[in-house]
Amino acid sequence: MIGAIIALLGLLALAQPVFTTNQTKNVATIGDLKIQANEQTSHAIPPILSGAALIVGLVMVAGGLYQKR
Repeated sequence: MIGAIIALLGLLALAQPVFTTNQTKNVATIGDLKIQANEQTSHAIPPILSGAALIVGLVMVAGGLYQKR
């Protein structure tokens, strides 16, 4: 089961290697007034890491199927 999840995450990372997160920060607070700013950050997953996760997940699934026989 864990191998299938790892393989799926590796496949997803190969399909979408860059993702963006948003973070809201308080810039200033004056009484009840709050000034906030949104900050976007891009994250990239290296293709070698994605491929390795896919291979490890598939090996774990194959090992689990082999042990059941």
